[in-house]
Amino acid sequence: MQVPDVARDVFERIDGVAVLDILLISLAIYWLLLLLRGTSAWTVLRGVSLLLVGAFLLARFFDLQVVNWMLENMVTGLVIGVIVVFQPEIRRVLDRLGRTGWQLALVRQDHEYTVDVAVRAAARLARQRYGALIVFERETGLQEVIDTGVELNAELSAELLGSIFMPNTPLHDGAAIVRGDQVIAAGCTLPLTDSALQPDLGMRHRAGVGLTEGTDAIVIVVSEERGSMGLAAQGRMRTNLDEAEVRTRLRRMFQLADGLRDTEPSATAAAEASPEQQAP
Repeated sequence: MQVPDVARDVFERIDGVAVLDILLISLAIYWLLLLLRGTSAWTVLRGVSLLLVGAFLLARFFDLQVVNWMLENMVTGLVIGVIVVFQPEIRRVLDRLGRTGWQLALVRQDHEYTVDVAVRAAARLARQRYGALIVFERETGLQEVIDTGVELNAELSAELLGSIFMPNTPLHDGAAIVRGDQVIAAGCTLPLTDSALQPDLGMRHRAGVGLTEGTDAIVIVVSEERGSMGLAAQGRMRTNLDEAEVRTRLRRMFQLADGLRDTEPSATAAAEASPEQQAP
């Protein structure tokens, strides 16, 4: 059969259902790639893809029968391997699918007060060079994280946050969990990310990114070494933000729930770039 005949046969089989099928699969793959971009899984995915494509081309070009047989019969093992390697990303996808994406007007709170108080407290802590982790709980519950700290259930205020993260106090090394206008707990332990970050970022930044990789929480990170603020969401970190930038980003994320812009460089992505390409 000639190439024009094959092309004609393919086009004859394409109908509305086939186009819809292709569109849905393409959107699903594109969405998964967006979730993986900027994470360690993105690098692993690129390496595995290059390995499989290279093996397939070599097997076809040199007619390697054993390699061809392995490629044709490794689907089951490949699926299991993908589940094991990309377990954190799969969990995040399922977590997003499990959210409603909408809330009743009475349930959705006005976060203006919460954002204003938290940002003012974080800016003051940054000027004083006191480290801090301020976590905003959203739709995904953080009870497992709360259980690692001390429950407060206190009204949110800049003074309270300042006293929590005062050096040499019992709770200053952990994270404070904010739910609405309440500080639910303090001194909480956050999971650390395995993703590559900029080498000058410390444990607080790793903890902030680590929590947001598996939940929809937002974390303000205050660095005591730099005296600066950062913002973590959706497994990505923005660093060296001033008070106005943090407030603007938080308002956008709470109102639109679209997280950090993928078009802007993140600390996670910058860690994979060369030193001259990294943001200052």
